[in-house]
Amino acid sequence: MQPASLLVITCGAIAREVMAVAKSSGWKHLKVTQIPAELHNRPDQIPAAVEERLAAYAGDYDHVFAAFGDCGTGGQLDKVLDRYNIQRLSGSHCYEFYSGSENFAAMAEQEIGSFYLTDYLAKHFEQLIMEGMGLNKHPKLIELMFAHYTKLVYLVQEPDRQLDHFAEAAAEKLGLKYERVETGYGQMAEELSAHYSNYTEQVIKWQN
Repeated sequence: MQPASLLVITCGAIAREVMAVAKSSGWKHLKVTQIPAELHNRPDQIPAAVEERLAAYAGDYDHVFAAFGDCGTGGQLDKVLDRYNIQRLSGSHCYEFYSGSENFAAMAEQEIGSFYLTDYLAKHFEQLIMEGMGLNKHPKLIELMFAHYTKLVYLVQEPDRQLDHFAEAAAEKLGLKYERVETGYGQMAEELSAHYSNYTEQVIKWQN
């Protein structure tokens, strides 16, 4: 009997962290495939990109899980996943499932005008934000787009990577106060572990 297999479709902005959780947990028969992180700037394209990946791997894996939040799709991603009976991470975005839903809600309530970065977004801030949103070419847009923000909050997944200087530079470019919060992998790791455990339990039942 061939071992059962699990496919995780994830956003490129959290793929490194998903694979780190899988490796440290010793998960087997797992494949992680990622959707380009650049779609953060075009969330309306995320549902179609995920469905395209689902079609490409149709029938190749026993189980599929989506390591995504809603990611700004306004519920459209959930409609795609529901058609395929596939679960995803809970929450609206990676900021929420890294820090935990309750913690994120408390942070957001404490200071509404906060702009968040993760490890990935801090490292790729120039590419995704400054270039991707046209802020380098049109610097006046910074004042328009960030007029209601007061603080940049860097949510740190891996302190050992020492990416603080990227986040600090981002805060300076946007003219925002800077705050650093260590989250680790947070709720994301917990939900991935729970899903993998449920999946392996089902496999054992089938094999018996």
